[in-house]
Amino acid sequence: IVVIKNGKLLIEEYFNHSGRDSLQDTRSVGKSFSSALMGIAIKENYIKSENQSLKAFYNVQQFKNYSPKKDSVTIKSLLTMSSGFDGNDEDNESPGNEENMYPTENWVKFALDVPMTGNTIGKKWNYFTAGVVITGDILDKTVPKGLENYADKKLFQPLGITDYKWQFTPQNKPSLAGGLRMKALDFAKFGQLYKNNGVWNGKMILDKTWIKKSFTNYFVDQPDFEGYGYLFWRKVYKVGNQNFEAYQCSGNGGNKIIIFTHIPVVMVITATAYNKPYAHSQADKMIQEYLLPALNYK
Repeated sequence: IVVIKNGKLLIEEYFNHSGRDSLQDTRSVGKSFSSALMGIAIKENYIKSENQSLKAFYNVQQFKNYSPKKDSVTIKSLLTMSSGFDGNDEDNESPGNEENMYPTENWVKFALDVPMTGNTIGKKWNYFTAGVVITGDILDKTVPKGLENYADKKLFQPLGITDYKWQFTPQNKPSLAGGLRMKALDFAKFGQLYKNNGVWNGKMILDKTWIKKSFTNYFVDQPDFEGYGYLFWRKVYKVGNQNFEAYQCSGNGGNKIIIFTHIPVVMVITATAYNKPYAHSQADKMIQEYLLPALNYK
């Protein structure tokens, strides 16, 4: 557990033989790094904008289940998990479910082969890991010297992050599906970068308009859903009669980087309750019942 308030380290606690130098396997927390790197690549004009569609990067007709609609899938719709592909990781029957992807020898091809649904692109949200793999491939194709080098130079080095481990795809490219391992404090730096409006040590790493777009809820009309931005979850924590809105990276096991929107606080929880039903509710309980109340915001 790491808590940062006003840019200062407030709490740093480790449990179960973990420590300051342990590389934490945070699963899908790594997806949000795709969002950050996409913002950097757009700012540097390697990618024109998130409104570019797949046909700018692929000959989509070469892939299975082609329909003209597939050409029109935008980067933005992949970042917001609303691309219209028939992929839903929460549905075991879904053709685009991530469990179908991992055994294949080419994850990008798997993702681009997935059929389309009748859903309007950008409207219906479904958790679709394979779509994030496509964003990683687009980055790898367009930034100089590939994604691994670019991420190190443009994001990790400026934040002073030197010790980390990517998970790789079968093509030996960094996987943006998740599995990026880092120290808890380095994940906290990533969160604080957003809290700092993209500035670190006086240097602009992320464009603040990109952060604003990333921390926008694109699904206000979906009941029972708190919302989703550019590969960040919207979550409202409740303490007494107070609401604390946050945007967060979230990964299997109860892993979180939480950036609160209206208080100067960033929290990191790393946990290994992988595939356990209580993983996220346990992390949420720590935040709502212990960490937020201890900060004493009245």
